[in-house]
Amino acid sequence: MANVRNTARPLSPHIGIYTWGPHMAVSILHRATGSGMATVGTGLFVWWLVALAYGPDAYATFLDVFTLSNGKLNILGYIVGIGMSLSFFQHMASGVRHLFLDAGANFELRSNKRSALATFAVSILATAIFWVVLLEKANG
Repeated sequence: MANVRNTARPLSPHIGIYTWGPHMAVSILHRATGSGMATVGTGLFVWWLVALAYGPDAYATFLDVFTLSNGKLNILGYIVGIGMSLSFFQHMASGVRHLFLDAGANFELRSNKRSALATFAVSILATAIFWVVLLEKANG
């Protein structure tokens, strides 16, 4: 078999030469959180609207999935609530990071890696603060 490769042209980079970095994780997570919030959020919103439209029994069923009889969140309510708020804050922090990248800043490797790692820290911290404030207001 003849060698059909033109040696004057460079080889295209193979996926194996790339090293995984936080900037790659943030980029993938930004897409995942956006899609996840859109899908889960839309599904919950439509379910809530349908439950409202069908009357008190359907709405009570909706509430029973996420709350206890005393009105506080059950474990599923916390998982969905914390998951959605963590996704929101991660998506927001990543969006702010991309805003700076779009403006032409933060392309140096060290600062790019730091800003990618900062999105994780900011999202976790913002979620924790949000839920502490929310629970303190709910518990008086």
